[in-house]
Amino acid sequence: MRKIFVITSSILILLNIVSIFVFPYFLFSLILIIPLIIIGIRDMLQTTQTLKRNFPVIAHFRYMFEVIRPEIQQYFIESDTDGVPFNREQRTVVYQRAKGVRDSVPFGTRKNVYQVGYEWVNHSLRPTQMSPNNLRVMIGNSDCLQPYSANLLNISAMSYGSLSKNAIMALNGGAKDGGFAHNTGEGGLTPHHLANGGDIIWQIGTGYFGCRNKDGFFNELEFVKKAAHTHQVKMIEIKLSQGAKPGHGGILPAKKVTPEIAEIRGVPLGKDVLSPPAHTAFSTPTEMMYFIAKLRKLSGGKPVGLKLCLGNKWEFVALCKAMKLTNMMPDYISIDGAEGGTGAAPLEFTNSVGTPGIDALIFVHNCLVGFGLRKKIRIMSSGKVTTGFEMIKLIALGADLVYSARGMMLALGCIQALKCNANDCPTGIATQDPELMNGLVIKEKRKRVTHFHHETIKSMVEIIDAMGLEGTHELRPWHVMRRVSETESKSYAEIFEYIPEDSLLSNDIPSSFESAVKLASAESFRPLFI
Repeated sequence: MRKIFVITSSILILLNIVSIFVFPYFLFSLILIIPLIIIGIRDMLQTTQTLKRNFPVIAHFRYMFEVIRPEIQQYFIESDTDGVPFNREQRTVVYQRAKGVRDSVPFGTRKNVYQVGYEWVNHSLRPTQMSPNNLRVMIGNSDCLQPYSANLLNISAMSYGSLSKNAIMALNGGAKDGGFAHNTGEGGLTPHHLANGGDIIWQIGTGYFGCRNKDGFFNELEFVKKAAHTHQVKMIEIKLSQGAKPGHGGILPAKKVTPEIAEIRGVPLGKDVLSPPAHTAFSTPTEMMYFIAKLRKLSGGKPVGLKLCLGNKWEFVALCKAMKLTNMMPDYISIDGAEGGTGAAPLEFTNSVGTPGIDALIFVHNCLVGFGLRKKIRIMSSGKVTTGFEMIKLIALGADLVYSARGMMLALGCIQALKCNANDCPTGIATQDPELMNGLVIKEKRKRVTHFHHETIKSMVEIIDAMGLEGTHELRPWHVMRRVSETESKSYAEIFEYIPEDSLLSNDIPSSFESAVKLASAESFRPLFI
């Protein structure tokens, strides 16, 4: 191709020379030809890209098509049920409900109801009418002086820095208008979270952003200022790990670290912000329980929870043993699945580290039941929640209430451009670019967040009514059916094991938990007998 390029370029230049005497206007073609020749010469001389060196000029088309491949795939190739991580059907229902337009579908389902993996709930011949009083869940055990009445659907953790200030303010405004809570993410509590008055769940990660010393350790005084004296802060959440990159620590690219973000987080400007993989305020399960009790006291008795993506099972059993040993425990536990989420992460961590959400939810629920702790601790669950059915499924499998992150981003107008980690999000949501950010009008988008939440809860209530139940507290694993073959379906109660209360405290431990219980110690995260 290099020879062809040289020959073609030479012929075009000779034709232009000849055209001076025959057709002078042909010289205008040099406006296009000369730049292409320069590009081709540069391609042949550079040594870093073999494709351009071997195929000067035309190799650029390959890179151009690679850049627009996601858009071509999304708009022209994929079907309504093919796209990932959210297909067009999922995205469309969020857009419709956020905008308050018709969200019904004609001519029946487009899903293959006989395909393995298809899920549903069965309706009752005696539908009911769910009471509005059953739409909230009280969080806070006996040690909690300021329990919080939480909505069944809340905004999951997304930090300012990862998201723009306009996106944060629109989310919090929607939470205020809709009466639900907004999790700050590990980036810390900022003025943008407080601007519109919505309820706040302040998440504290391994970097202790917003309550850290200059050396990066936890700062009690800074915590008290925000946790105890900020009325909007309703709960505190200690982040142990997240689904996108469990065990890795948060990543905020340098492009997104503005002077304001650097000041809020207490980090250097112009560098990637990498949270430590582990906490420094505690190092054992028992120490963690004392830290939870400490935060509850310092915050004035507000609920304190844990967020984690389940890893080694004996480590969570160790937490349960520490709770029993100290009689201290979190008010709630938030379960993040390995299939999450909104955070930037290395490919290997996104694809191959951590326990998927359903497996994790059921294991955590079982552990708390087995240790006699479930009645004292609420469970929040997340995992691609965009519809009422998805809420019902998670609650039936063991959760009390639900988080949604990407669903709320879609409600803001996210088009799944998959550029969250590049600072050039076209919808102004996951960027710190002022021009892109200013395209997101807070007044309008907060309405869409509220509409999406209201309509999703409404759809959930309608399904609960159709099932003949009085509220989500009556949901059980046997209510959700899953096709396991073309000719057989099972309820989740038949697919997964659910153990009896206090069974992990007895001598007759269920065999599936026996190994984890033997390996776990309240005094260490390391397994025993190794």
